[in-house]
Amino acid sequence: MPKLSFSHVNSWVFDLDNTLYPPQVRLFDQIEVKMTAFVMTALGVTHAEADRLRHHYWLTHGTTLAGLMREHGVDPGPYLTDVHDISFDQLEPDAHLRAQIAALPGRKIVYTNGCAPYAERVIAARGLAGSFDAVYGVEHAGFLPKPERAAFDAVFAADGLAPESAAMFEDDARNLEAPHQMGLRTVHVAPAPQPAPHIHHHTDDLGGFLARLV
Repeated sequence: MPKLSFSHVNSWVFDLDNTLYPPQVRLFDQIEVKMTAFVMTALGVTHAEADRLRHHYWLTHGTTLAGLMREHGVDPGPYLTDVHDISFDQLEPDAHLRAQIAALPGRKIVYTNGCAPYAERVIAARGLAGSFDAVYGVEHAGFLPKPERAAFDAVFAADGLAPESAAMFEDDARNLEAPHQMGLRTVHVAPAPQPAPHIHHHTDDLGGFLARLV
């Protein structure tokens, strides 16, 4: 992979879940259980229906929260607190990833569809505290979720990020489409490649990929 393709980059945007930790950890499984339980209680539906709605809202609105807000007027605050109240025992510090992030030139941020307090806890559990200049959650986008362009516009404007000199690392391929349109270099972080016009690079090893850039 040529360094030249990232030679213009001075802002580095990292997704959180299944990006800054390997998907084998299955941390998000806990969150999905909590989401389903929240939907059951909030909407008064069965477990099976709540699980179906959770996935349906994710597909059609970008996140389960967005679907609950738009279709049922759910308050995002209690939802975000509840679904992110999970165990982080599976997460282990990654000294190699920390070193590679530290070696990147310029500004480094995290942008997640989760909330910022949750992101901070994940970052700490991975031994990455202090590695990022800013951490942005869905609350910083007015609760608009990735992959919506307006969500990226809000977060990047708040950060002062110039898209044409930035790169984004993300496990959900659909969340790279808007960044690509905006001019970011896009990297899909996932076990298997998903070829698409809006994906410039793929890796199943974020630390190893970053090591080849510096």
